[in-house]
Amino acid sequence: MLDTRRLIVLLGAMLVPGAAFASADLARSKNCVACHHTERRVIGPAFTAIAGRYDNDDANVRILSERIIAGTGGHWGPTPMPPQSSLSQEEAEALVRWILSLR
Repeated sequence: MLDTRRLIVLLGAMLVPGAAFASADLARSKNCVACHHTERRVIGPAFTAIAGRYDNDDANVRILSERIIAGTGGHWGPTPMPPQSSLSQEEAEALVRWILSLR
């Protein structure tokens, strides 16, 4: 049985063109799940924790997508996030929009 939040995300997926929409499948295909989980900390923070810290707006989408591509450190503890330079800007922004939708 789907909970309300997952149902909303699923319905939203039907309204957005595929290239602009990210999902858990894209996060898995880009190996984000090696360090992140939707609801619990692994090496990096949970996606829901990220969504809870940042408002879902264009400024945060830009900032966070740049951090994903360039890598970052110190925002969630001592373990740095390595650069994910194989991601396109569009993919990084789509992932950030998906993560921030988990709020």
